[in-house]
Amino acid sequence: MSAHCQLTGSKPGFGSNISHSHRRTSRRFDPDVQRKRYWLPGEGRSVRLTLSARAIKAVDSIGIEAAVARIRARGGKV
Repeated sequence: MSAHCQLTGSKPGFGSNISHSHRRTSRRFDPDVQRKRYWLPGEGRSVRLTLSARAIKAVDSIGIEAAVARIRARGGKV
């Protein structure tokens, strides 16, 4: 599963691990992405979305229909 949110578009950030001796190695900061299933009453079917934890809270707030409309407006496939 790619660490990419369909609603907010959040992707992994990159940075460095810094050891005690100050040597740097690459690391990756992944968003908290989860696969969640929602029922779309307007289309009479369920959809499975890859969402970050922040996006799941946004869906609870704005509703699944508005969230799917935003994903489609960004060019995402649902």
